[in-house]
Amino acid sequence: MADHNTLFRAVYPLPDLDATRALGARIAASLGPGDTVALAGDLGAGKTTLARAILASLGVREAVPSPTFTLVQSYDTPRLSVSHYDLYRLKSEREMDELGLEDALEHGAALIEWPERAGNRLPECLTVQLRAEADGRRADLSGPPRWRELAHA
Repeated sequence: MADHNTLFRAVYPLPDLDATRALGARIAASLGPGDTVALAGDLGAGKTTLARAILASLGVREAVPSPTFTLVQSYDTPRLSVSHYDLYRLKSEREMDELGLEDALEHGAALIEWPERAGNRLPECLTVQLRAEADGRRADLSGPPRWRELAHA
């Protein structure tokens, strides 16, 4: 991931699916053209679940599969286009050049699972680090100052 000065940090406990949906709605409400949300965490941490919550909050009513095998799925929502990437199968960060991220960001936003596989090829973004805990999950958010509104939504 690109190394940027992190000026916003927040922690959200995610004890259940409703809490994950609420965080997804907060992120969706702030998402705009050119925005990237990096969804990081171990297998089973909830990356795809949070991506689905964001997309549902933007009005996607169709099933949202994990793009593990297609690498990217695109959705036209009433407010903006969103491309959902899963970089798990990337062997090298150079493969990012073939996935059309720059084009996607010109016209909409991107949700990116396994962002660490992109190396330094991601733009400045909101990073959501998901972690399993004894009482559910936790989301550690960090990013540029414009995302501070998430702490007050």
